[in-house]
Amino acid sequence: FEAYVWHVQEIDGNDLRAITNALAAARAELNHPSLIRAHTHIAYGSPHKQDTAEAHGSPLGKQEIQLTKKALGWPTEPEFYVPQEALDHFRQVAERGQSQETQWRTRFAAYAAAYPELAAQWDPILQGELPQGWQESLPTFLPEGGELATRQASGKVLNAIAAQLPTLIGGSADLAPSTDTLLKGWEEFHLSPRGRNLRFGVREHAMGAILNGMALHGGIRPYGATFLVFADYMRPSIRLAALTKLPVIYVFTHDSIGVGEDGPTHQPIEHLASLRAIPNLTVIRPADATETAVAWKLALERRTGPVALILTRQKLPVLDRRIFPPADLVAQGAYTLAEAEAGPLRLILMATGSEVHAALQARKLLEAKGIGTRVVSMPSWELFAEQSKAYREEVLPAAVKARLAVEAASPMGWREYVGEQGDVLGISRFGASAPGAVLLEKYGFTPENIAVRAEALLR
Repeated sequence: FEAYVWHVQEIDGNDLRAITNALAAARAELNHPSLIRAHTHIAYGSPHKQDTAEAHGSPLGKQEIQLTKKALGWPTEPEFYVPQEALDHFRQVAERGQSQETQWRTRFAAYAAAYPELAAQWDPILQGELPQGWQESLPTFLPEGGELATRQASGKVLNAIAAQLPTLIGGSADLAPSTDTLLKGWEEFHLSPRGRNLRFGVREHAMGAILNGMALHGGIRPYGATFLVFADYMRPSIRLAALTKLPVIYVFTHDSIGVGEDGPTHQPIEHLASLRAIPNLTVIRPADATETAVAWKLALERRTGPVALILTRQKLPVLDRRIFPPADLVAQGAYTLAEAEAGPLRLILMATGSEVHAALQARKLLEAKGIGTRVVSMPSWELFAEQSKAYREEVLPAAVKARLAVEAASPMGWREYVGEQGDVLGISRFGASAPGAVLLEKYGFTPENIAVRAEALLR
């Protein structure tokens, strides 16, 4: 921290006067962040349990408490003793707080009188409300525009909506170009307070913690990006965001073995399952650029917890929404993308992300054999779980037992949707170093293999 030019102090953490002086010095330091390193003793003052592991997980016990009080010069009676001086001091806190709030409101009233339009924005922004009509700035994606990786589509969405959402601010763990999360035309925050691009450095956990702090303060919609495989480094921060219902947005790119030559160290396998296991974290893995735009809309509108956007490195076709159902159905978590046409519905293929395209091609092969096959795009289990039982039955009718889930990740969790008579085409081993397209073929994510696996369910 000294090398980072922080204001660093080292004190005896059991010395109350030293703590008071260090805090005062930290508050007085206005040019650098502060770190106070306090050396302490666990169970300080306990004659028999100070500096022991036992004191960490177990109460001292009545007799040891008495001995500790005597060692510290503290009255042994009453059992719970609060000196009047301490009580008086803490009771002044409410009065002091009321006085400070009155002063702040007086200053804000003067500001509102001088700048009424800006002041009118204060409360809505602090409450996390989005400007009216901001959705109109969302870009439209058409097949004619060519193939796009969903990370590229995400970058286009970010830059299209940035001007309409002045509270949107974020960055990456030193991967801005690769994750496509740089807000073009906006300054770097460390160079200007007007900046909206944050450079977190190669510190995923710190990035997650900083995002949490900004979300807790309010008035800011923070996002942070890295490769999906590195989500493990920030898992405690993600878990805390979910636990405290913070509206943080995570952009996790390079989402499968489709990463390619970087090899198994950079190819996520178990990560989707582990993120889905976190309560109150909404995970969305869009199938193309159109689903990505809607995913961003949903992420920004969700204020009761964090959202993780799972995006590809490799380019994908853009689904033609003049043929397929509208991408707005992503809000339902899962929806019928292509319906059975060759006959009665006999088979359901469900997929997420890049595998949706392979599932659509597999459907053509199955339909050519007269097998009525439905393809369900299922970008978000969490959103699907929020839908009515009737809607879930409409998408995944219980009467259709032949179901195949297709996802280039751990199959863990899919059994809930495919049932005992269904199957999962996933990955239960690590990846390898080869071109992404080659890996996807070798691991079985081809239309032909999907069709074979699916048809086997009908036998």
